[in-house]
Amino acid sequence: VVIPHHNVVRLFRSTRHWFGFDERDVWTMFHSYAFDFSVWELWGPLLHGGTLVVVPHAVSRSPEDFLRLLVEERVTVLNQTPSAFYQLMQADRENPGLGGRLALRTVVFGGEALDLWRLEDWYTRHEDTAPVLVNMYGITETTVHVTHIALDRGHAARAAGSTVGRAIPDLRVYVLDDRLRPVPPGVPGEMYVAGEGLARGYLNRPGLNALRFVADPFGAPGSRMYRSGDVARWTADGQLDFVGRADD
Repeated sequence: VVIPHHNVVRLFRSTRHWFGFDERDVWTMFHSYAFDFSVWELWGPLLHGGTLVVVPHAVSRSPEDFLRLLVEERVTVLNQTPSAFYQLMQADRENPGLGGRLALRTVVFGGEALDLWRLEDWYTRHEDTAPVLVNMYGITETTVHVTHIALDRGHAARAAGSTVGRAIPDLRVYVLDDRLRPVPPGVPGEMYVAGEGLARGYLNRPGLNALRFVADPFGAPGSRMYRSGDVARWTADGQLDFVGRADD
């Protein structure tokens, strides 16, 4: 997937008003650099003058050791797949002396669907704003993140699915049927993404590019949108609920 540097810069520029990252933040490099989430982890601190703590592989495989690292390094920005965070939650529950000393201000979820109800356990020990938990749906072909929603204990208590929020300001998300018509709220459809974050395409894969990067009938002449293969539905208040894969 060919991603120009501009796409990464505009990702942080377009989300700045939500996060306010600066030189005081301490981030972790938890994921492999082969995983697109690492682009966010690596360039977040470097673009803002912050500190990046590279997590040793053995520590990343031990939730208790990782929790201890977060405390000792005074980490403020944590990026996690939900499955990794569920394990960290267990370590936090079993080690309240450590969990109570966390300096986190933001936790960003990505990479897989988040079961919101599972966060209730976390909220029994931590305030809504210390840290703020954020769910961000994303795709490599659209430069890591597409949507954003800041969560609270209310979301965990009442949500049965995986709410991923609204599009980043310089992106557009369409939920369409198999004839590329927008579906009404509550009706599942395939997600298509358009806007500044789209990749140039797949390197030397013209057939796949034609299949996945298609003309955007709702945008300016010549604009493209990415066919994600993911199914979602709009809620009545304009949020996106992730449903699953179209080929499941």
